[in-house]
Order: sequence, then C-alpha cells, then structure tokens
Amino acid sequence: MSAACARKVGRPVRSSSTSKGSTLASETPALTGLWREAGQARAKEARLEVDEAFIAAVLDAEAHTLATAPLRDADVSARIGSIARRVTFPDGSVFETKDNDGIDRLLRGAGSRTAGVVSGLEQFRPRLIAFVLLTIVFCVAIYRYAVPALVEVAIWATPPAVTTAISQSVMVSLDNSVFAESTLPEARRKALSDGFSQLSALTPRGETQTPGSPAYTLNFRRGGSIGPNAFALPDGTVVLTDELVELAGSDDEIVLGVLAHEIGHVDHEHSLRQLYEAAGTAGLIMLIGGDIGAGTEDLLTQGAALVALSHSRGAEREADRFSVELMHKAGRDPAAVARFFELLQKKLGDTGSDDFLSTHPATPERIAETRRYAKEIEAAGK
Repeated sequence: MSAACARKVGRPVRSSSTSKGSTLASETPALTGLWREAGQARAKEARLEVDEAFIAAVLDAEAHTLATAPLRDADVSARIGSIARRVTFPDGSVFETKDNDGIDRLLRGAGSRTAGVVSGLEQFRPRLIAFVLLTIVFCVAIYRYAVPALVEVAIWATPPAVTTAISQSVMVSLDNSVFAESTLPEARRKALSDGFSQLSALTPRGETQTPGSPAYTLNFRRGGSIGPNAFALPDGTVVLTDELVELAGSDDEIVLGVLAHEIGHVDHEHSLRQLYEAAGTAGLIMLIGGDIGAGTEDLLTQGAALVALSHSRGAEREADRFSVELMHKAGRDPAAVARFFELLQKKLGDTGSDDFLSTHPATPERIAETRRYAKEIEAAGK
C-alpha cells in the first residue's frame, strides 16, 4: 500500500488489546516489528494487531493503518528456529517480526495449523527423540523386510538379456584393468573345461540348456592383482585364474571343487541378488539423506565387478554345500573344496578363526563344516 493510500485510510485503529470481549486480544498483545511496502526495501517500525474478527492490521507509531486484511488471507511464513516471521498481505506489503511465539499464538487463536509440525517438534525435544526413533525403526524395517522382498521380485522379473549385459560389462571392466590372457597349457585347460562341462550339465540350469547356448561358460584368465581366485557372474560366466590352478598343482579335483562352488553361486543367483541389495540399500540412503552425490553414484554403477568377487557368509556356506552335492553327483571327491581351503591355510597362511568382522566364514570353520557335510552325503548315498 502506498504512503498516499496509507494517509487516505490512515484513521486511528483501536488496538485489539483494548477490544471489549475479545478473548484473542487478552491473550495476544500487539506484535512489534518492521513493515515494508510492496517492492520497497525501506522498512518502518510498526505493530501488528488482530481484532476479535481475526482482521489483521499493521499500524505505525501514530496508529495509522498501513495494511489490513483478514488473517486467513495473509501469507504467514513457517517457523524455522529463531528466524524472523513474515506476514505478507494481499497488497504485497510485508510485516516482519522476531516474535515467533506471538505469531504462533495468533495462528492458534485463528484455528490455523501454519505453525507446523516441524516447529512443534523443535520446541518439544522428547517428541523429536520419539520421531527420530520411529524413523530409525521404519528404516530398519524397510531394510530388513521390504528390500529383501523387492530383491526377490526384481530377480524374478529380470530378463536374461539384463544378466548378460551385466556380466559382459564386468568382464570388459576386469579385462581392461586387471586380467591378462591365460598362459595355462592347452591340455590343462581342456581337461578342466571337460570336467566343468560335466558338472554344469548336472545342474538345474544345465539340464535345460539348449544346443549352442550353454548354461555356464568357463573363462581362463591370468589374475594379476586378484591372484588365485575364481568367481561367477549372473549369466553363468565363470572365471578361473591361472594362479589358482597353479596353486592346486596337479590336483584337478580341487579346481573342480572350486568351480562347483562358483556354479552354486549362479544356481542360487547370489551375484544378482547382491547387486539388487546394493541398489536397494542405496535407494534407502537416498530416501533418508537425499542426493547421495556423484561419487557414490559412480561407486554403485561401477561396483558390479567388486560385487562379483565377494559374497555374504550365508551365500558362501550355501555355495560350499552345493559344491559338495554337485561333486558327489558327478562321482568326484565331494570334499575337494575343503581340501582347497586346507591348501589356502598351508600355502597362503589363511589360518584365521575369527570371522566376526569377515564377510566370508573363517577357513577352519568352512573346512570342518564342508568335511562333515561331505561325509553325510557319502553316507546317505551308500
């Protein structure tokens, strides 16, 4: 409202604090602050009063009306800590005051909820603590129940083309950064490939494979920095490093026991499940914290190769048991994978017994459990 208009309507207005019979007036005295005309930066001292009809008026020091409107038509800013509140009138003029409590009393008296839930939580800390605890419980429930359920649905709905694309991407990444071409003798590679084909043909996926489209493929690579290792990708691609074959010496049963273990990861869809779990966890983090940043996004999108090289304890135990069962079914040594663990103890010094902070079960535990299960399988087959 312009100064001219202010003078035109500038009749003294009786303060609502003196309005007879006004319950609001008795509870809410005039609020002091600054008033600015629409589009003007210069402010003048003023006070805000609301009468029993909830008509808000801004008055200057001489009690001249500067702006007036029903309180419901004014735009009142939300309360954020101790930041000054702004009451914007329909004509664009603004009244600003640091009396947050006074504004809240006006709004409550007018039946408005503009004061906000967040402000109430800020003022009442026990309620804020309860809100935080409920948020934590909600997030844990999502992580514990909703994410696993969604992962299973995602695995069921994932077409083969997607797992193939993921696996090819991982192989390209590792071939460009870690692996080198295998230097194993051709005869050794053929012997291991034949044994691998025998094992894979006995799996549920292998029994339904079509000619020219094997359920599993074995790839030989020199492992470089990852050393003696083997891993499986979601589409049935299994990678075996030269270093692992060299570690096993002439004992092909050990190598085949490890390959049966990796086939077990594919059969139980461990790699795909782990990728979706990582994506679900990232989604939960974004739900809590908002944008997770480009660095974390890159880690999630480029982390498939890392996921392929490690699995949870439960997945490792499941793959160990699968190896025992598959090797026994093929007429081979069911305890071969246990002998591989013993080899790791002997040649690489992997003798740790504490698996509390480890992703994989401790080697001594895996040896004992695998040998026990192998004896159980052999006894049941007699």
